Formats: sequence, C-alpha cells, structure tokens
Amino acid sequence: MASFGDLVTSEDELREVVPAPPDGAPALRKQIDHLDEHCRDFIARAPFFLLASSSAAGDCDASPRGGPPGFVRVLDERRLLVPEYPGNRRADSHRNLLENPRAAMLFAIPRLRETLRVAGRACITRDEGLLAGLGVNGRAPKLGIGLEVEEAFIHCAKAFIRSGLWQPDTWPEELPSASAILRDHIDIPDVSTEDVAARLRESYEKTLY
Repeated sequence: MASFGDLVTSEDELREVVPAPPDGAPALRKQIDHLDEHCRDFIARAPFFLLASSSAAGDCDASPRGGPPGFVRVLDERRLLVPEYPGNRRADSHRNLLENPRAAMLFAIPRLRETLRVAGRACITRDEGLLAGLGVNGRAPKLGIGLEVEEAFIHCAKAFIRSGLWQPDTWPEELPSASAILRDHIDIPDVSTEDVAARLRESYEKTLY
C-alpha cells in the first residue's frame, strides 16, 4: 500500500497551515466545563448523538446512539446518563470505556445545523434507581453510560452547510441496500441477501428497546 507524503508531524507545522485562534477568541471562550441551560436544553431536544471512545491501546470507535428526544438524561450541570438500548452486542464502546474512561459525544437535532460537543470521564452503570426513569414501553435499560462533563460547547454549522444534510432537495433518490452490504461483509455462502433483510426487519421491529 502506498504511503501518504508530505506529512504534518508537529503542531508547529500544523499551525503554519491552520493558525491558532487569538487569545480571547469566541472559538476558545465558548468552551465551558459544565452543562449550562442551553446545553441542557439542547440535550433534551436531541434524538441522536455520536459516542467517541478509544481503548487503552488507542483503538478508536465512533458509535451512533438514538432514542426519543431527551432520551439522554441530564442529572445536573456536571453529569448526564445515556440509557443502553439493545444493539449488536459487540459492546465496542463499553469495552473501550472499561480500559479508558475518556469519551466524547456529539449531539444533533434535526434541521439545526449547529451541534453540541460534550466530553469528559465516562463509566458504565447498573444503577436501577437512575435507569428506571429511562425506560421505553415499560422496559427499563439494564445498563447506562454516565458521563462526568469536563468540557462542552456548540460546534459551528459549516459541516452541515457543506453537506446539505438537512436539505431534502440534496438527498439521493436511490440508496444502497444495507442487506446486500451486510451480506457481502459476512461472506457466508448459505446466507442470502433476503435472509439478512429478514433478520434486520425482525431486529428493528422487535428489539429497539
């Protein structure tokens, strides 16, 4: 495999291309160490976020998480709790957090182009008293991810403007088949695309919560 050339290998080299914001710039001042009223309101409206984590060895993972708006519970200005709904049981994020508790979250609200970035120290909890209030359809989650917030700030809208993500007129008319992609990933001769599609439908219909 060909390597990349002309690598940037130091912050000095990086800053030759991307100058640092001046002291006191809004890009620096907007970062706070807690969840203020705007952060709490944002999380209460967000039905989706991305969870970033890494193992002790530096193996990284970014995992999508979703639920009804407000499914992530803000406990106070320093803590939030994410209910763990059924997934693929790989537990990539969980295994990372057991080795390295550092985590970051990127919250998004449909049609709002700005996002909310939150980071801090995470844990996995089985606290029934906290998790009981996060159930859906009468089923309380067995696990949750707690985050002790160390930094939070609103991220600008440039990525969403460039991508046109919330603009229906930019959405593709034809989409790839998830079942065909998964079938090729699995690469087991006796598993058909139809089998994979049926398993996906059953999972989505019966084990969302």
